[in-house]
Amino acid sequence: MTRSSFATHEVFNQSPPFEDVDLYALDRPLQDAVAANGGAAAETELSVFGRHFGSAAMAARGRLANENTPKLKTFDARGNRRDEVEYHPAYHELMAHSAHEGVHNSTWTADGQPAGGAAEVLRAARFYMAAQVETGHLCPITMTRAAVATLAAEPSLLAKTMPVIFTRSYDPSFAPWWTKRGMTLGMGMTEKQGGTDVRANLSRAERDGDAWRITGHKWFMSAPMCDAFLVLAQAQAGLTCFFMPRFAPDGSVNALNFQRLKDKLGNRSNASSEVEFAGAYAERVGEEGKGIRTIIQMVQLTRQDCAIASAGLMRSGLAHALHHARHRSVFQRHLADQPLMQAVLADMALQVEAAIALVMRLCRAFDRMAEDPQEAAYMRLLTPAIKYWVCKSAPGFLYEAMECLGGNGYVEEGILARHYREAPVNAIWEGSGNVMCLDVLRALARETEAAMAILQNLAAETRGLPGAAGTVALLAKSFRRSDSERVARLAVERLALLTACAALKAVSPRSAELFAASRLASDHGSLYGAVEFGIADTRALLERALP
Repeated sequence: MTRSSFATHEVFNQSPPFEDVDLYALDRPLQDAVAANGGAAAETELSVFGRHFGSAAMAARGRLANENTPKLKTFDARGNRRDEVEYHPAYHELMAHSAHEGVHNSTWTADGQPAGGAAEVLRAARFYMAAQVETGHLCPITMTRAAVATLAAEPSLLAKTMPVIFTRSYDPSFAPWWTKRGMTLGMGMTEKQGGTDVRANLSRAERDGDAWRITGHKWFMSAPMCDAFLVLAQAQAGLTCFFMPRFAPDGSVNALNFQRLKDKLGNRSNASSEVEFAGAYAERVGEEGKGIRTIIQMVQLTRQDCAIASAGLMRSGLAHALHHARHRSVFQRHLADQPLMQAVLADMALQVEAAIALVMRLCRAFDRMAEDPQEAAYMRLLTPAIKYWVCKSAPGFLYEAMECLGGNGYVEEGILARHYREAPVNAIWEGSGNVMCLDVLRALARETEAAMAILQNLAAETRGLPGAAGTVALLAKSFRRSDSERVARLAVERLALLTACAALKAVSPRSAELFAASRLASDHGSLYGAVEFGIADTRALLERALP
């Protein structure tokens, strides 16, 4: 029991912990976005998930997993090379809970086909809520889910692995994947000399009968205790994708020699490693020399999750800031009743509302792309644009949320300092901002007709919203320029904002009007709260954000 008083003072005017809450029931914009994109029937099950992940027990696991970071154990006590990573039990508990809920596999059928329906939307809602509690463990969850899309290029390999991937069991034991109750998959693409330019990779692959042996290094490989990795290496025909398990077929530990774990700014519960391959066993995935084309299927899904997770981080920041402001009194009034704080919180609430509407609309495109070419084109063009805007919005947003709490937001006992350190990773991982802009330009060049059709649809969907017509004209002009790369950041940001307006209009027309008026039709100002909403709109935004 907490002591309530001391000899010198009594603790009061502090907000209670934002714990033991239903992360779904308290989030009207999430509910509306899920319903607008085909997931209305899952309200009860999503609320069960929201209560579970909103519990004080899950919050404690998130804190413990980040305070007790992974440790690399290169050798065992007898000097045998093992290359194991030890995690705090809280990390394993987080992994087990997410796996049990199918966050790593629910968008696939047992034979590795897209589940269809609203599977992407429903899974995204869970991922979004889980990110509010602890984002680091979602790295292997994301990669496991996304790897299935690439393994589909090698049907025999997919048929072997899918029965283990498809279980909802988490098995952290260090053992061959085919002996386990469940498995996770990671990724190794970048090298010291290349980074984003994976074509500069120097790791080489040589045939060994029906298998391959890979020698080289990876500068970033996450997460090292996964049961297998999709890696890129140079074969005779060029850069090729490979499936590299932690154990070779004979049961011996594969020749993945981890050099160190990265000492990262955030994402500290999750291990990222540098690794040397010393003739490591691997199996080819997809056509030799077509490695980028093969692994890009995985990359698109991980980019999708980057945007979802960043939206989740912002939602958590908003919820904690608003919760605090409703309980904290300053100058004889609650913070939440002070006009200046209301302006800040309402502006933040609108940003989150647009972000969740946008990522859910993107997830609908992933759900429908197999049978609808227009949705497939939407996915290809807008995934990098949406990742660019949502992920790059998160760090500044989380700073503002911390400031709403004052000093309490800046200390490590609270969750916001951790969220703030976590926020930059999604904008960096799977392609930084410039890479996302270049990918949008490439998609425009490859599919010009489809891209222009998408722009026309966005124009129709946003017709009547303030600033929308001018934004459409700006985009058409910018993307036709011979030197479009020079204005790519401006154009891609405006494209994302326009798409957010369209997504938000389908969810909350009044919110879409406010968002367009403040983001498209006027100079919003560089900081939150530098915009004027009416009293009724301010109250409505805050009530939608947290009843």
